[in-house]
Amino acid sequence: MPPAEHNITGARPASIQARDVLFCALIGISVLVLWRQIAAVLHMAWHVDEYTHILLILPVSLSLIYLERGKLRGDVQYAPVAGALLGLLAIAIGIAGEMHAHRFSEGASLSVAIFALVTFWMACVVGFYGRSIFWSLLFPLLFLFLLVPPPTLLLDKAIVFLQTASTEATFELFKPTGLPVLKNGFLLTFPTLQIEVAKECSGIRSSIMLLLTGLILAHLFLQSFWSKVIFVLFIVPLSVIKNAIRIFTLSMLGMYVNPGFLYGRLHHEGGIVFFLIALAGLLFLLWILQRIESRRVRPARPINVA
Repeated sequence: MPPAEHNITGARPASIQARDVLFCALIGISVLVLWRQIAAVLHMAWHVDEYTHILLILPVSLSLIYLERGKLRGDVQYAPVAGALLGLLAIAIGIAGEMHAHRFSEGASLSVAIFALVTFWMACVVGFYGRSIFWSLLFPLLFLFLLVPPPTLLLDKAIVFLQTASTEATFELFKPTGLPVLKNGFLLTFPTLQIEVAKECSGIRSSIMLLLTGLILAHLFLQSFWSKVIFVLFIVPLSVIKNAIRIFTLSMLGMYVNPGFLYGRLHHEGGIVFFLIALAGLLFLLWILQRIESRRVRPARPINVA
């Protein structure tokens, strides 16, 4: 198939505009078909802290696509076979999920439906604009899969991991202070105080937000694949350290300044303070990796033989 025509004025040719209309029509139909599931996910994202990040995914993805809009003027072609196959796979996943919904929890059923929806959107991009456009916009398109609400089982395992790691890290922070402290499960016991690292103290919400921030920063400001991998993997220990610092700080303030710190605003609303501390650490790592990348691509100095 010959490449799409180009317009020197910068306007999209009529043939491209026609496929834009068809693309938007299919996207609209898919939203109408699954509007109940979409409404349920939005309701969950609005009312449940662990799913709040879902509200940000579509605006962020569209913004990233807009930033890379210059790539949309590339080789725009139809890829009907690849698009149709991927679309049929998405429809099959959606139908199978609906047929076996009684076997899943409500959260898992929603996850399957939204996964099928996003896969169908991928199929529309491939079918109407071709593989080259799809690969050019790979990150913002794959970012849309974060619209899929994590199943409760997976989320619970992540929370338990953060609880366990945060408890252990906090216990290690207290060792240099010389304070007598015992650790039993998620409990830290002092002579005058007992602290439980509950699910609410796992920091799952801020950890997810830190992960999203890290993914976007890696995409925008890092070039090397391995730099991006190192940067994103660093988010896990950074989240644990952030939680440990928060628990340690509140505990010390509660024991030596005012017990109200254990129940006051810093406990319930101070998460943003420690998130910003973690973000500062993430930005520092980003700066280091950028410096390393710049040294690798820096051209060698010419040798003066005169």
